[in-house]
Amino acid sequence: MRSLTKIEVRYAETDQMGVVHHSVYPVWFEVARTQFSREMGFPYKKMEKMGLLLPVRELSIKYLEPVKYGDTVIIETKAVRLTPARIVFSYRILLENHVMTTGETLHAWTNQELHPVNLKKAFPQVYESALKSLEI
Repeated sequence: MRSLTKIEVRYAETDQMGVVHHSVYPVWFEVARTQFSREMGFPYKKMEKMGLLLPVRELSIKYLEPVKYGDTVIIETKAVRLTPARIVFSYRILLENHVMTTGETLHAWTNQELHPVNLKKAFPQVYESALKSLEI
């Protein structure tokens, strides 16, 4: 499954040169991941009510070309690796079908105390939904 999230670059997200500041990209990834989760059938709010959290453990970003004020980009989000303990999302930020930025985030499945959980055993319905959305 691929989720597509549209972002219109706001002035506040740019630096003095009109280029999107590097600190904005993780926020955009979160917006896109939230959309992915909703499309997967388990919005974050629903998972949190179940007692399941998904904290970020690792983040990587490659800035290929600058995104600028006034641009409208599409963030393509995919789940690319899944285990009972972790999930990895990949992101491509596209401007007119041209890849501007790529990235990945690694997340751990945890309970509300941030202790790791075996998703397959503790929340099999979430695991099955995530497995179905997986794209290699």
